[in-house]
Order: sequence, then structure tokens, then C-alpha cells
Amino acid sequence: MSLERIERRFAALRAAGRGGLIAFISAGDPDPETSMALLEGLPGAGADLIELGVPFTDPMADGPIIQAGSQRALKAGASTRRTLEMVRRFREADAGTPIVLMGYYNPLYVYGPERFSRDAAAAGVDGLIVVDLPPEEGEELRLPAEAAGLALVMLATPTTDERRLPAVLAHAGGFIYYVSITGITGTRSAAAEAVRAALVRLRHHTALPVAVGFGIREPAQAAEVARVADAAVVGSALVERVARNLDAAGRAKPGLVADVLALVGGLAAAVKGARRAAAAERARPA
Repeated sequence: MSLERIERRFAALRAAGRGGLIAFISAGDPDPETSMALLEGLPGAGADLIELGVPFTDPMADGPIIQAGSQRALKAGASTRRTLEMVRRFREADAGTPIVLMGYYNPLYVYGPERFSRDAAAAGVDGLIVVDLPPEEGEELRLPAEAAGLALVMLATPTTDERRLPAVLAHAGGFIYYVSITGITGTRSAAAEAVRAALVRLRHHTALPVAVGFGIREPAQAAEVARVADAAVVGSALVERVARNLDAAGRAKPGLVADVLALVGGLAAAVKGARRAAAAERARPA
């Protein structure tokens, strides 16, 4: 059922004539109980898909905000096994919202690619984004992941040229994650026209949905992306909101979950109304 959940969700978004919101949180940040409450609250707040970060000691593609979230999670006892347990608990009440694990290959390699793929699928994971595993070296994970029914979501960037793109897309599943800037997460955002041009190019090569991430922090930015992309991905802004709601000792304040979910709600509302607003603008007399 894993891959089917992603396909069904994007089909529903297409039928509704809108883009989706993909919300990222780090598993276990800032503590297991708070992180679980956030995960369980994301769909109700408006997240269409969820990216759950697997904490890792050396998250080289992430900026300081998500790095800090990963470190908080590890300090609180987060692990790959506990991340899967979070998904398993989530599935007890939510059988429809797709969850994609995002992280680095080292923890999956240590766990064992075949065992991890089986356990992830059994827990209710739908797909994997492994940011440091190039497609040419990905067979070790790709084959057991495909056998378990997991989508291997591939990354494309502004520097992925026409020669490189076929290798990136050859075994992609679920959706394509377009990294709209070069560099690390949470630092800056891409110009709307650049994103639009990149999406046109990608859609010449794949029929998979395309989600755009990196640098989207405000509802207006998410709406701009959702006008042209199949989904907007927001991560650093949510992890930063978690950090804002910690006390001096790094413990969650009472309003943390409500504040983060309120931000998700604002982003979701902007995304859902983006194409209607664009259509209304086009219909206005000159």
C-alpha cells in the first residue's frame, strides 16, 4: 500500500485543482512526546504529505536550523528504530496521509538496507528521500525498497543538467523533489520565474508530480510555488518554530505544538487558495 498512498494523494490534489503542502519535522525533536504530538497534528493542520526527518549526526545538506533540530532529537534519544515506531503509532489513527522519511544513508546502511526497507514498509512508511545517495550507487537500497513497496523519491537541483537528468529520474518513485536553490536548507529562496522554468524542463522528462523545497518559509512563498508545482515543501520554518518554543533548558513550552501547527495551518491555507487567487487575477479586466 505504501507507494499507493502517495499516488492517491497527488491524484486527489489534481482532482481538487490545487497544489499540496508537504510539511517536514525532525523525528524526536525536541523530545519524543512533543514530536509525536506534532506528527499526529500535521494532517489536521493542513499538511497533505509529511516528511519525517531521520536524525543523523552529520546532516551535511541541512542548514543550521535543521541541524540543531536533529541534534536536539539525538540528545533526547532519537534513532532510526524510534523513528519507525513513531510512524507505526501514527498509522494507528491515520491510514491515509503519506509519510516519506528524509535523511542520510549512513543510518540506513547501519540498520541494514533490506531489514530497514521491510521494517519501514511494515511501520507504514511510504517513501524515502536519501539526500547523499547518488542514483549510480543507489541499487543497494533501491532494490530492497522497491521490493518492499517503498517509493525512492529523487532529488533534482538547478545544476542537474540534461545529461544527468535521465540517471536521476530512471528509478524515481512517488514524486520528484526539486531543490530550488544550490546550497543548504533554510538559507534563501529561489525566484518564482526560475522555479517555473525548472518545472517546465522537468515535466518534459517525467510524469511524476514535482514538489519544490528549500527556502520556502512564508505562506506567500508557499502559495507562489503551489501555483505552478504539485506541492510546496516547508521544513526549516517549522523546525525554527519548534526552537522558538523551547525554554532556557531546551524543554518544550506548553504552547509549542499549537504554535507550530498554527504555522502549518497558515501555510496550508495559502497553498490551497493559490491557484484560485491566480485564476482570479487573470480574470480581472486590464
